[in-house]
Amino acid sequence: MTSLFDQGPPPPCPKRFNMAAHVLGHANALSEKIALSVLSEPTPQHYSYAKLQAAILGTGTGLLRTGLIPGDRVLMRLGNTVEFPIAYLACIAVGLVPVPTSAQLTAPEVAKMLPTLQPAAILHDVTVPLPDTPTIAVLTTEDLAAMHDLPAASFHMGDPNRPAYIIYTSGTSGTPRAVMHAHRAIWARQMMFEGWYGLTKQDRLLHAGAFNWTFTLGTGLMDPWTIGATALIPAPNTDPQELPTLLRQHRATLFAAAPGVYRKMLETQPDPALPDLRHGLCAGEKLSEPLRTRWNAATGTKLYEAFGMSECSTFISANPDHPAPAGTLGRPQKGRRVAILADQNPTPLNTPGTIAIHRSDPGLMLEYLNAPEATDARFCGEWFLTGDLGQMDAQGHITYMGRADDMMNAGGFRVSPLEVEATLIAHPEITSLAVTDVEIKADTYVIAAFYTADHDIVETDLKAFAATHLARYKQPRLFRRLPSLPTNANGKLNRRALRALFKASS
Repeated sequence: MTSLFDQGPPPPCPKRFNMAAHVLGHANALSEKIALSVLSEPTPQHYSYAKLQAAILGTGTGLLRTGLIPGDRVLMRLGNTVEFPIAYLACIAVGLVPVPTSAQLTAPEVAKMLPTLQPAAILHDVTVPLPDTPTIAVLTTEDLAAMHDLPAASFHMGDPNRPAYIIYTSGTSGTPRAVMHAHRAIWARQMMFEGWYGLTKQDRLLHAGAFNWTFTLGTGLMDPWTIGATALIPAPNTDPQELPTLLRQHRATLFAAAPGVYRKMLETQPDPALPDLRHGLCAGEKLSEPLRTRWNAATGTKLYEAFGMSECSTFISANPDHPAPAGTLGRPQKGRRVAILADQNPTPLNTPGTIAIHRSDPGLMLEYLNAPEATDARFCGEWFLTGDLGQMDAQGHITYMGRADDMMNAGGFRVSPLEVEATLIAHPEITSLAVTDVEIKADTYVIAAFYTADHDIVETDLKAFAATHLARYKQPRLFRRLPSLPTNANGKLNRRALRALFKASS
């Protein structure tokens, strides 16, 4: 037997479709139900389904009135506020193509995106960095808020395969890639409801992330709204130690966060009482077995992990009906076709290879924008190659075995070391440099930079240089000077040796 697990085809997507219309499909029937609560102190902000839909479709009308037309790309430089998902779905509702980006990106990083992206407009919060863009229309958060009460726009219906949104992911080339997704991507997410979440209309799902993180946008907001549940989002800058209290006070039945958040919660409250919580959901970085065990012992609830990527969201997961055996991610969700490949063919069972998903999956990206060679390089015949390694057992359970490239994981964000290196090597006192993620304590990884120079450089100066040019999540937390960078027999940089050097010196 080979490492190919076919869970059958997904239900067909309607031929006339709009992603936002699908998300808001229950809004009229559940008009008075709370769709979203922002858990701010002293009074939470509540949005009914009627209020949410009115704000989204009113904003859609306002965007069209500025002269934007279906197909136009709209760059989102918005902060961690409810305006982010409202504007995002408003764009999609009227056929525009939003491009959500991290508020942590610096102005130079955003400037590099513009030539390829060529947005027709930018949605901007003045607290978020933005380069000078004199030829591109800029709409402020005040402009967007004023659109909420405009008459409702009609949904722009059409081919489910047409572009709906673009997100950025770090590429192995060191250049962030613009990943274009179709409207059908939201249709594929319903496979997660049973295959990962165990989500129902009665659930109250609290997501620990910010509004402007794609993990929050999908798992924390759009998926609960699609099924008619209630989304709970902590106010900006909520400390992880406050989350157990919020979970209790607001009677959350499901909780979603990156593993690091669960770890911090247990550090401050080792025995949290969560009477309404059925289970927790993890994604963004690998969940360790010790953390999974600690959470279960402390709360009496289980953690269910999912594996995915910007190009296809999550497609391998555990769920309440099929918990993952220790050390595995779970198995492909119903409606998915997944294989472990080596030399373009599925490997024998329990044999390592590259995790791949069938190119017919409705959640798979359309392409990397204006990068046909990069797009083609990710496909092998009928398979899309994730670049991650794993092995599959006879029941379809997949054990994750690390990244085939050297992508780093910093707090749930995948970061290319080449991108960070290309930026930091410009420091005038550094002669050579390499970065990788290192384990500073059990299950806690940070980005570390190893450099050569003719003297030790003051670490605060290096951190200040990084902060000027890189988003916070891309900035190294540690700097180490070495006599030389380790290389392999072919003279190529050996990142594993860097990790070993760090471990030996710790």
